[in-house]
Amino acid sequence: MAVIDASTVKQLAKRALERAGVPAAHADTQVEILLDADLRGVPSHGLLRLERIVGRIANGVTDPASRGRQDWRGPGFLAVDGERGLGPVVANAALETLMARAEENGVAVAAISNSNHIGMLGWYAERVAGRGFTVIALSTSEALVHPWGARRAMIGTNPIAIGVPTGGEPFMMDTATSVVSMGEIHDHAHRKAAIPPHWALDADGNPTTDAEAAKRGAIAPFGGAKGYALGLAFELMVSSLAGAAIGRDVRGTLDDTEICNKGDVFIVIKGPRRDLQAYLAEIRGLESADGFAGVLIPGERGRACRAERLSTGVPLADEVWETLQHLAGARAAA
Repeated sequence: MAVIDASTVKQLAKRALERAGVPAAHADTQVEILLDADLRGVPSHGLLRLERIVGRIANGVTDPASRGRQDWRGPGFLAVDGERGLGPVVANAALETLMARAEENGVAVAAISNSNHIGMLGWYAERVAGRGFTVIALSTSEALVHPWGARRAMIGTNPIAIGVPTGGEPFMMDTATSVVSMGEIHDHAHRKAAIPPHWALDADGNPTTDAEAAKRGAIAPFGGAKGYALGLAFELMVSSLAGAAIGRDVRGTLDDTEICNKGDVFIVIKGPRRDLQAYLAEIRGLESADGFAGVLIPGERGRACRAERLSTGVPLADEVWETLQHLAGARAAA
């Protein structure tokens, strides 16, 4: 692992995107969400994905200049055609429009199709909650998760993030409905690290600890039947609202050649302000169970990791660091 100063990583990643034809403002947005994932200790959604983003632009399946086309289908429902734009750029533009409408109406919903991978949903949830809105974010993916009791993938990892204003640091939770994301499987494969036996099945439907075999198989739903039920519910809701592909027809978040056809949904709510800090402090103050150093609120571990890495540097797998330098023109291809 290489440990690189965050400002250096940001500069190189932005240069790589601009060399690929991304406008400077759009490059800033895309780099911010990738770097934030690595800073928070979520490399599966970090700079590992930069090479694929550049490849998708080069192959004509991503339009780096688009912000998406927005169409109000009712007072509170915004349909967004992402026009193949970079996922974070399209999502941010939609959220700005939603927050303005929610300020007036109290609630606004956006359903996005024809966009690209939007990255770590918690990044949006924390940002929107920091501006005084409650937000629910949902997304779908390729069929990577096997239904409870099945041996074959049929459902996306289908994450959910929720952000809530608290009167202090916003509350943010972000979780996939699978045991892990496929990005985390790819991260283990990059590092040539084994995965736990309960994470995934291989292509034949058998449990595996081989990350490469898991990439060709199926990830388990979290919490057994309950995670399966939530993942399926989100799949049905997002695909129907966004008019996006469903199940094994979804493409474009794990390759650099297919048009991305998954969906995203954001729900933004402007409600009465309430100070929730005392309640969260009471939770933190609970006596911890054996084996735990203390009780944390979701999102706090990532914030602490981010603060530390901004000071000490960002760990990147050697292959990711070498690729970043190459894409930025700072190093010749091996």
